[in-house]
Amino acid sequence: MTTSLVTGATAGIGAAFARRLAADGHGLVLVARDAERLADSAARLRERYRVEVETLPADLARDAGVAAVEARLRDTARPVDVLVNNAGFGNRGTYLKVPVEDEVRMLRVHCEAVLRLTSAAAETMRGGGRGTVINVASVAAFMPRGTYGASKAWVVRFTENAARELRGSGVRMLALCPGFVRTEFHARAGMDASRLPSFAWLDADRVVAAALRDLARGRTVSVPSARYKVAVALARHLPTSVFGAASTRAGRGYDPRG
Repeated sequence: MTTSLVTGATAGIGAAFARRLAADGHGLVLVARDAERLADSAARLRERYRVEVETLPADLARDAGVAAVEARLRDTARPVDVLVNNAGFGNRGTYLKVPVEDEVRMLRVHCEAVLRLTSAAAETMRGGGRGTVINVASVAAFMPRGTYGASKAWVVRFTENAARELRGSGVRMLALCPGFVRTEFHARAGMDASRLPSFAWLDADRVVAAALRDLARGRTVSVPSARYKVAVALARHLPTSVFGAASTRAGRGYDPRG
């Protein structure tokens, strides 16, 4: 049985990945901080899809949490075939208004954990000649959106380079860059997203379906939905000051997140 490990697996895009992979017959390793919520998610997935589901409570902002997941990814007796690095969060506020400690914690989850877990998985997968790593970034990676956007830009560039380095190894890499997705992300960050128009929102299950289609097509970066593909294309060619001004008008603290 193919086994997939998903971080941030109890809500939003992580939960959508878990559902889709379970529906496709994958056994699951679910990673999140809340052990009780993990257990509830695992029970529902086992009952609905009749697959094996393992839970691994871990805080990826802490070294011990990352190390525990690294160890699971390196376990060749129970190989992980697909890694989805989805765990993440946003901070409400602009530069110098968010405590540096909170920004550093974000970088640990978005960058350090992604680096370490991708490296642990890719090393093991390369040894077996096959595997997939999906790193969830954001369209914010292509726009001036503070530390959040900068961290997601790092995820995209890191994934692109890893894909080049692993070409021919059997290990596939994908950076998933969704726009605004209807999840708990904004509420948990204390962000008011009520002013966003309905057309800006994406469905988590459709985002996952788009990511898997792009992966099958051999793409390294996936931007779900035509509207966000246009936004990213514009962001690549227009001065950053244009998007900075637009972000200010839209309201502080609006970070797209998958």
